[in-house]
Amino acid sequence: MLLVSALWPCFAQTQVEVTQFEVERTIEEVVLNAQVQFELSSSVEDALLRGIPVYFRAEAEVLRERWYWYDKSLSTVSRHYKLAYQPLTRRWRVSISAGPSSAAGQGLALSQSYDTLAAAMSSVKKISRWRVAGPGELEPTGRYRLDFRFNLDVSQLPRPFQIGLLGQTDWDINILRSQPLLPEFSK
Repeated sequence: MLLVSALWPCFAQTQVEVTQFEVERTIEEVVLNAQVQFELSSSVEDALLRGIPVYFRAEAEVLRERWYWYDKSLSTVSRHYKLAYQPLTRRWRVSISAGPSSAAGQGLALSQSYDTLAAAMSSVKKISRWRVAGPGELEPTGRYRLDFRFNLDVSQLPRPFQIGLLGQTDWDINILRSQPLLPEFSK
């Protein structure tokens, strides 16, 4: 029994759920509002406190449903979050960009500082008015589906750290949610 309780933290997977999921479809665009709920494991928090930034990725894909072939991807957008602790100022920083932070010429990134980890995580967990498809991408009467993915992106971590994470499920934060888009416009 002692061996099982000692190994339990290695096999405990982080519970991730979408508590709010709303898709608005208008003539001009498709907009997503979502709230993801999860808690960081102690090993993730420990890595953050040691100065290792943690990366999250949200991805939304609009697919046209087809009976004769695989569903066709019409629009794919992603957001990349970088959560880091600044030991000198004792503040948390969240940076949001359209591409991974390691990509050259990633474009603009929005950064904001927070006093607590809870405040920083609330900005990572909430997605508001995210435009996932623009005008002309969807037909008014077509059948479409929106796939939403949110995960902790371990591929952005330093390489020696990635190797050490093999087999550790407390770093596994991953969720997929699908919803059909209604054919009529809401506005």
